[in-house]
Order: sequence, then C-alpha cells, then structure tokens
Amino acid sequence: MFLAPTAAGRRWALVAGAAVITGALVTGCSGGGTSASGPASSDTINYALPANFTPNWILPIGTAAHLNTNNASISQAVWEPLIAYDGSTGKVGWNKDNSLATDAKFAADSKSVTITLGQRHWSDGKPITSRDVEFWFNLVKANKADWASYSPGKAPDNWTSFKTVDDTHFTITFDKAYNQQWMLANELSMIRTIPQHAWDKTGDSGAVSDLDRTAAGAKQVWTYLNNAAKKISGYATDPLWKTVSGPYTIKSFSTAGRVELTANAKYDGGGKANIKNVNLLPFTTTEAEENALRAGTVDYGYINASDLGQEASFKAKGYSVKPWSGWAITYMPYNFNNPSMGPVFKQLYARQAIQMSVDQTTLSKVVFNGSAVSTYGPIPQGQESSFVSDDQKNNPYPFDTAKAKKLLTDHGWAEQGGTMVCNEPGTGADQCGAGVDKGTKFEMQVLSQSGSTVTDNMMSALQSSFAKTGIKFGIKTAPVNSVLSQAGQCKSGDANCSWQLSFFGTAGSWYFPAYPSGDSLFASGGGSNFGSYSNPAVDKLITETTTSSSDEAVQNYSAALAKDLPVIWLPEPDYQISVVRNGLGGFAQDSLANFHPAMWKWTK
Repeated sequence: MFLAPTAAGRRWALVAGAAVITGALVTGCSGGGTSASGPASSDTINYALPANFTPNWILPIGTAAHLNTNNASISQAVWEPLIAYDGSTGKVGWNKDNSLATDAKFAADSKSVTITLGQRHWSDGKPITSRDVEFWFNLVKANKADWASYSPGKAPDNWTSFKTVDDTHFTITFDKAYNQQWMLANELSMIRTIPQHAWDKTGDSGAVSDLDRTAAGAKQVWTYLNNAAKKISGYATDPLWKTVSGPYTIKSFSTAGRVELTANAKYDGGGKANIKNVNLLPFTTTEAEENALRAGTVDYGYINASDLGQEASFKAKGYSVKPWSGWAITYMPYNFNNPSMGPVFKQLYARQAIQMSVDQTTLSKVVFNGSAVSTYGPIPQGQESSFVSDDQKNNPYPFDTAKAKKLLTDHGWAEQGGTMVCNEPGTGADQCGAGVDKGTKFEMQVLSQSGSTVTDNMMSALQSSFAKTGIKFGIKTAPVNSVLSQAGQCKSGDANCSWQLSFFGTAGSWYFPAYPSGDSLFASGGGSNFGSYSNPAVDKLITETTTSSSDEAVQNYSAALAKDLPVIWLPEPDYQISVVRNGLGGFAQDSLANFHPAMWKWTK
C-alpha cells in the first residue's frame, strides 16, 4: 500500500486523491489493443492500475501523502534510480542496467561508501554528475521532516558528510559502522539523482544557482518543487519535468489517473525501453477493469482472488494468469493519539483482545480464495526467510473470541447491549488502564479503501468477529488517496486526529526493501509510523537490525512486535492476480511491488 518508498521499496503499494467515481472505466481508458487475441500495435501496451489507486505525484522525492507504488514506478521510469535495488529480474538485488551508479565500495570499517556513476546524460544533453546527487542530498538534509522515508537517526541523520571526489565519484560518510546489506538495500537505494542544473531554483522564471548548498536555500527549492508537483495537470507540459534520465518521458498525465509514457529518445543507459508507448489506465473498481480485460482493451491487468475460478475463460481469450506475490505485510494502523480511543489502544491487553478477534486463517481461505498468507508480526511470511522469529511464526495470539472477551472483562470491562463498556477505570491489574474513563465504550471505526469487493468482504468479516468479543467496529470508506491523506501522524488535540484505524486496501500492503527493518514503520517518529506507535525497547531493537549483520537482530525485533502489537496484523494477499496477454514477456513480477515498463516486450 504500500502504502509504499518512496524509500527504495519502503512504501505502500497504493495511492492518494480524487472523488469516488462509481461504475465503469474512467474516461480515456482505451488504446493500444482492442482484441484479446493480440495487441493492436507492437509499440504500445495498456497496463491496468489497481482500482482507485490513481497516480498523483511526479517528484522523485516522496512525501507522506504520496507513498504510492504507482507514483514510485512512474518516477523511476522517468528518473532512473541511482541504485535500482528491486526484484525486476526475478531475484531481489541490484539491477545495474536500470541504475545510474555502476559500483559502490564500502570502506573496510563500514563507516563510508564511495559510489561510481556511469557516463550518463540528462535528456537535454548535460552530463549526470556527482553534483546532481549532492543536490538531492542537500534537499533531503534540509527538509527531512517532510520526506516520507525519514526516520529519526536514520538517513539522512546518519549520513554525516557528502564529499565529491570528481564528476563520477562521491563518498558518503556514516556516523558509525552499519550492516552493509542494510545500508545498500534500504538507505543508499533511496537516493534519487535529480537535475541540479534545471531544478535548483525557487520559481518558474528564476535563474538556476547553488541555492541548495544553504539550508535556507534548500528549503526554498523544496517548496518550489513540491508546489510544482501538486499541479498534476501540468506534468506533461511543465518544462521542469522535461529534463529526465530514465527510459521514458511523460506524454500525458490526467488528474483522473491516466498516464501515457513514451520512450526517451535521449536515454543512454542499459535499460532502454522495448515498447515505445505505455498507457497506464485507471479504474474505479476491479469489476470495471475485468470488463476491460474481457473486451481486450487491457494487455496487462488483474482479477480479484475471488475470481480465480474464471481463469479458464481468460486463458481462452489469449491471456495467462500469473499470481504476483510480494515481500510485504498487511495491517491496520492504530491511532494511538486519537482523543477517544487512543487511551484504549495504548493498553496491551486491549490490543491482544483485538488481535485474538481476527481469524486470519478463515479470512485467507474465504475472502482471498487461498491467495493470502497469515501474518503475525512485522516480517513478511509469504516467502521463506531467516528473518522471521519463532514467536512470530507460532502466532502469539490465536483466534479466540471467548478468550478475547474474558481478557476485557478481567480488565474492568462489562458487556452492555452487545458492546463492552469500561466499568472499572484506573491502573490496577483488573482495571481499564491509564486514561480510559468510566463509561468508555469499546467502539472503534476504520477508514477503509472503497471500490474493492474483497476489501468490503474482509471488513464485514472483521465486523462480525469483533462483535463476538463485544467490540463495535464501524466502517467508513473512501478512495485510498483520501484514506492516506486523512490517516497521518497527529497529536491528540489536532483537528486531523479524529481517525482511529485506517486500512489502505487489500492491495495496500507495506512492501519492504530486501532487508525488512522497521525503522520507518515502527520506530518512534518514523516517517511512515502513521499511528505514532512508540516503544523505547523496540527502538533499540530496530537500531540493532541496522548495525548488526546477524539475523538474530532481526529475529529479536520480529518477536518483540509479534507480541507488542503496534498494529492489527492481517493476512498478506498476493499483490495481485495478474492477467497478461500472451506474447507479452521480458519481465519478472517484482516482489517489491514496482512495475518496470522498460523491461516489457512483445515476444510475438
């Protein structure tokens, strides 16, 4: 959902903004293929974006409201990453064909790294140099609080200096020795090389200078670029976005979410586009997208897990069905600072009762038609790894609504009219806990993704199981963009702190980089710690995952959060059940939930 990074994979595989449009395909979703028997043109492909997941950000520096895999994939196709660390080749690692850097050498003491740039050029002919990387570095340093990938103590805090060696070599020094795998996969891969000679200014008519080299100047440039990025209708025409380094440029970008990419004729890297024109098509519902597949107007789309029984019908129309699994977790964040339910959420026993009311096994089987795996902690469990602790694997809080109800009654709650009410306020062992007033009802509301039958079915199932525990669960829906914008970090007295739980959709999972540390998600003040969870002991464990090269550090972190429940753990579904036109190949479905249009090719 991704809700996700972006931070080299740290992000939600989802969205961010418009009003709900019900019914059918969004206007303009045509072109590039009218028959399921084959593409109408070998130089065009139509790719279906997830329902209600409209792209809305072009600047290759993410902010909290724009953590969207679609945004990240588009920007990486236009501005090639410094280090493309992803699963585009079928195995998560550094794909140097899709990167501006050709090498990264760590010092023997693991306290610095020297990176080499290839002999590359911007689309206007200017060389790509270390100065362009420094420009990004300075902007993020001066505006870290607004950068969605920021977690206190991590990048850029732990990058103490940037030193240009020459035009194609630079050195970043760290504040201490770090796990090299973590630093490369999770931090260095966040760096985006952006055109200093075109963007280092404060207005459309302003002259380009070295404004970024002072904190005040970097803040002004940041404001200018972010304001420009808010003007979606200008993405294809604003000269600012014409200076690119990737295999594609923006041909059109509508506020409704339709995006047209066309090959960058000036691209001089190793990941050249195989298909000239890529149409990214928005849909309001999965059903509308499936109708487009049946009509043959989509080359690369998806179906609901509940529709896997229709696989044969899509194969008969010339498609292949390919589940797209992810290196991810799915959950609902609590808002620990919500003025009414925050004090309840802060009680571990209350979170335990909530988690024991979630029947992940049945949800995976019935709602997801077997295409999801149960997840009991912060490490992905859909793929084998050495990172998952035994505590997480063994599920500390199995589904048991009777036990969940007893946990509440043992702590001063009594059922009244089907809903638990706090009768014994106070901090004793048999009382409701600090800040929970007498008469408080255990009523919580989720703001959830609209437009998805699968999501609706899961919310209804949760509502039913929570009711058995005596927990009232209200459901409000909105487009994922709106859910993201309304469910951010806040303080109890803030006007925007009314949300209690948020859910970014059944495709809205958090997709990790190769190394699944939780610094952004669950560290105090983490850039994507939406619910303001804070536990000093967990902060220490997270720090150890970034400095120790032992898997034990990650396993300890896994065990701690499986028990402490910073969020409601939910089944992790496949990112999507892809339906791909026969003859389209050349790619692997990236487990980090990026799509890589330059790698797509028509093989027949």
